[in-house]
Amino acid sequence: MERGRPLCLACADLDHLVFLPRGDTALTRRASKYSTLRAVVVRFSRSRNRYERQGVLVERSALERAEQECLTDAAARERARERAAERRAELDERYVSEFAERLGDSFPGCPEAERQEIAEHACRKYSGRIGRSAAARRFDPETIEVAVRAHIRHRCTPYDDLLGQGLDRSDARASVRSAVDEIVERWRKMSP
Repeated sequence: MERGRPLCLACADLDHLVFLPRGDTALTRRASKYSTLRAVVVRFSRSRNRYERQGVLVERSALERAEQECLTDAAARERARERAAERRAELDERYVSEFAERLGDSFPGCPEAERQEIAEHACRKYSGRIGRSAAARRFDPETIEVAVRAHIRHRCTPYDDLLGQGLDRSDARASVRSAVDEIVERWRKMSP
């Protein structure tokens, strides 16, 4: 855009640049570093009401140099990615096991297998579930109880069947609330 009007690449003197789509961070970073002229390509998203990056325009020689560098250290970058993934998985396993342990402290009557199942479900990555909230990371007892109640509602009551029959969610919850409360109290007091 120039003075509020769109220009083609030739009119903007950018037609000698090549398009590098988003996605490969190392390649984009290196190509941008070696290119004396660079332009960021964006597209307006009406659904999100913002511009979103699509890639960059860089000089062909800069892209070739960046590709060569990426090829030479691809194995090292792959090993680093694998180590980082292992570390994230290890931290996640530790978080899930601690969530299950804290759940057991609050609900000693909850069977061990159920504790683990509740923790794994509540803490599933990228799920938006209660176990991924900030309160859950502090192991807030109320948050743990929300996860326990959800598990009981789905596993120990006809809640899902009621939903399948077309009952409204709030009505279905109300109809199984006493059964959920009873199991919660039993798990809170009794040893497994």
